[in-house]
Amino acid sequence: MTKSTIAPVRYITEEDGRRVGVVLDWEDYKRLRELHVEDTDLLPGLTRSELEALAHSKLSIDQQTRLDELLNEAKKRSLTHEEERELNQILEYIDQLNLLKARAMLTLQIRFDESASSVET
Repeated sequence: MTKSTIAPVRYITEEDGRRVGVVLDWEDYKRLRELHVEDTDLLPGLTRSELEALAHSKLSIDQQTRLDELLNEAKKRSLTHEEERELNQILEYIDQLNLLKARAMLTLQIRFDESASSVET
């Protein structure tokens, strides 16, 4: 049986023929359980390698360079309205990225029973 194929379904039936349960292959059960997510912070449907890539993602070089430039300028002088807006956008992006990274690490820990290493932004 391949990963994308579910084994034939077997039913538990009452004497009158009424179906009262289903018998699943263990691997099929685990895959179905992954689809039912109770914790909304988990990221279902992603592979281990996708979760690891997300957990270790960083700002692009261009974004990091621009962030450094804006922070250095802010130390020297007041930023213009446009520069403040740009800095706030980058900081909001960092916040969202950090939330996604944390969700990816949590999903790795729960689904694969491992603790993800700490990552830098």
